[in-house]
Amino acid sequence: MPGQHFIRVDSVLPTNVNTPMFMNEGTMKLFRPDLENPGPADFEPVAQFMHVLPVGWVEPVDISNAVLFLASDEARYLTGLPLPVDAGSLLK
Repeated sequence: MPGQHFIRVDSVLPTNVNTPMFMNEGTMKLFRPDLENPGPADFEPVAQFMHVLPVGWVEPVDISNAVLFLASDEARYLTGLPLPVDAGSLLK
């Protein structure tokens, strides 16, 4: 068992993140097929619909901060934890 050796296994569950994987022309057109060339401002209201908090996406640093917390001494007794960084999308 990993636990007896203090090996911890947790996971970070991100929502939409402001990276090229999400913030790209194909994704924006998928969510806004009504517009010929949608941009982030056109896309944001639709992306906000997925969350409880009024944001369309989170920043990469938000995910990095969650990972740093899980790797820190402050989280030394957390294991088997799914940590949603999702602006409340799992609540919907």
